[in-house]
Amino acid sequence: MIGPQTGIPRHFWVMTVAGCFLAVGALIASANAGWVVAPAGSGGATDLTLAPNLSFTDDSSSNFPIRGENLQDGAIASDRPTIIFFGTSHCWNTNREAERFVALYSKEKDAVRFLVVDLDHTSAAQRPLASRLYHGSIPTLAVLDRTGKVVYNDAGETSGRRGDTSRLEEILNKAR
Repeated sequence: MIGPQTGIPRHFWVMTVAGCFLAVGALIASANAGWVVAPAGSGGATDLTLAPNLSFTDDSSSNFPIRGENLQDGAIASDRPTIIFFGTSHCWNTNREAERFVALYSKEKDAVRFLVVDLDHTSAAQRPLASRLYHGSIPTLAVLDRTGKVVYNDAGETSGRRGDTSRLEEILNKAR
């Protein structure tokens, strides 16, 4: 039997039912936003490094520029900003932005969720991100705040100097 007849105080039932409605509302809102949201805590791509033998001056590099663990993850964070890198191999602009992205990772890995999307090998978890945030040019970076609001989504390099992460850091600070 469900309800106050079971001996459980009425205020408990009211709070439980209200909590269920809030949870369902949050799931619907999340589904409507199109994002897969990860629980609080670490996650995303980890142990990010640059692939060996990348060219930063021509399109000869046949390897995707970023290596690491959990590269197939596509869930945005619920407790921290998320930064998403979209790229492919054979693009020196992508390689240079990957260099900045990996440098930023080493500084911010404990405070930001990093996602890496190889557009030639997009995982099922990453497809909603790619369809919503990638607009056909590489490299593309997107930054979301902890609520999933997009604060930056643009193609191209974020700096004219190799290794310069100052613009990326500025963009990321808008998401905090």
